[in-house]
Amino acid sequence: MALYEHVFLARQDVSGPQVEALADQYKAVIESNGGSVKKVENWGLRALAYRMKKNRKAHYVLFNIDAPHAAVAEMERQMSISEDILRFMTIRVEELEEGQSAMLQKRDRDDREGAPAGRDGRPDRGPRGDRGPRRDRGPRRDADIGDME
Repeated sequence: MALYEHVFLARQDVSGPQVEALADQYKAVIESNGGSVKKVENWGLRALAYRMKKNRKAHYVLFNIDAPHAAVAEMERQMSISEDILRFMTIRVEELEEGQSAMLQKRDRDDREGAPAGRDGRPDRGPRGDRGPRRDRGPRRDADIGDME
């Protein structure tokens, strides 16, 4: 049998227990077609890079699968029918990862470090970049017009 990594994204308005039920449903599809799911990781509700079907966030779930292609094809067919699944991707791999995936390791590392970091890796400095309050640049244009009268 072939080894696969499979990630699917469920809509943001689906609750956590419903996401687990979806994962169990697709795990049962794999097992009923002669395969096995070695690992299931729920990565939680995460922001999307762009809107998908009017959603800005999605629940991410990873499967490590050891199954024949027919089982994976049936699972993907059922996912494409479901309204709760936004996207999915299956990749054939040479060997399955042991332990936590890189996504969960990153989350653990972020939790240990404390303060959230900006895009450049430095601590977030706020909307004005900690430059302080805006300097007064004189009267507003409306005030200038009113003074002229």
